[in-house]
Amino acid sequence: MKKKIHPKYNSEVEAKCACGSTFKVGSTAEVINVEICSKCHPFYTGKEKLVDSTGRVDRFKKRMEKSQELKVKKTKSPEKEASETIEKAETKK
Repeated sequence: MKKKIHPKYNSEVEAKCACGSTFKVGSTAEVINVEICSKCHPFYTGKEKLVDSTGRVDRFKKRMEKSQELKVKKTKSPEKEASETIEKAETKK
């Protein structure tokens, strides 16, 4: 086995969360920055938190609405619409 190829293991490295909490962990890295920790994660806190900073959910919903509208327009061809109006006119007489 080769010697001196493994990184140095630090037994107490301070990890900082975006929420402001800090905690000690063991790692080969000198500094650790995390976005979510056990103090702010919805699973541990019991609070529902939607992390959608780029608006992906809204964009998806808009695309789905547009596709549904296009499907409705495609299913109603001009010929069908014309026959429906003729039938309505005949029933009114």
